[in-house]
Amino acid sequence: MRAMRLHHPGDSLSLDHIPRPQPRAGEMRVRVLACGVCRTDLHVVDGDLAKPKLPVIPGHEIVGLVDALGDGVTGFNHGDMVGVPWLGWTCGECEDCGAGRENLCAQAEFTGYTRDGGYAEYTVADARYCFPVSGYVPEAAAPLLCAGLIGYRAWRMAGGEGPRRIGIYGFGAAAHILAQVAVARGQQVYAFTRPGDTSAQGFALRLGAVWAGGADDTPPKRLDAAILFAPVGDLVPTALAHVRPGGRVVSGGIHMSDIPSFPYRLLWEERSLHSVANLTRQDGEEFLALAPTIPVRTETRPYPLEQANQALDDLRHGRFTGAAVLIP
Repeated sequence: MRAMRLHHPGDSLSLDHIPRPQPRAGEMRVRVLACGVCRTDLHVVDGDLAKPKLPVIPGHEIVGLVDALGDGVTGFNHGDMVGVPWLGWTCGECEDCGAGRENLCAQAEFTGYTRDGGYAEYTVADARYCFPVSGYVPEAAAPLLCAGLIGYRAWRMAGGEGPRRIGIYGFGAAAHILAQVAVARGQQVYAFTRPGDTSAQGFALRLGAVWAGGADDTPPKRLDAAILFAPVGDLVPTALAHVRPGGRVVSGGIHMSDIPSFPYRLLWEERSLHSVANLTRQDGEEFLALAPTIPVRTETRPYPLEQANQALDDLRHGRFTGAAVLIP
């Protein structure tokens, strides 16, 4: 099969021809129909995330058809459309797994990072960590598998339907999905983009945001909660300054530049700061059932598999709105 692989962090991906993977017990092979390009993939390729499997096939927003079943797999059949997310395996035995916090399992394995992912024609996944996908064509569904799931988890951590005014910093793939959820629930979305990015601001307004501006702008009203998708540590004290007393700031990224020191008064008055780590299968089941009912519509830009490096570079420089998706 063809696969785009990372051999050394910091290098471009190479188009390699390698044998199709074979599923082991409990796994299934998926013929990839679409794979989203996520900012986490950039962090893997750029070396921001330490100790990836090398060489590794990135990609963890995978939608495809079940192609082969390993021993013991139940609940899926050959030809089923499934999604493969970032969380690829957990031990199931540690204290966190036992308490429903499998996203914090110290032995967890991650698709496209410590397990091969979906920048390829085929991938193998643990069947326990795959989701049935329906109601979407593959290209439209792919961004739901991470941008959607992480956005949903961040939204729930920010208070779910509770906050009236929600600020979203970094209006990319996750934000354009989450904004639709929030608007559908009657919440007011305040979108913060790179300064001067009028294209992204217009995109946010088209999706129902009540206000859009640069990350260095002050919103017209105090926020009840803020969610950060931009991996910029400087935005943490900025967001804290814009939420009301008792408000909450949630960081939805897996990597962020260092957070600068800031005066205690920004945290005082019972403001809180939280991070989101990975996802759980419950997140996936809930969100993939919710998305078609809104319905969430993803805006995608397709690239052929061999143009994965171009897609990553376009993501890095903000050359598109919505989400990039590789089509093998």
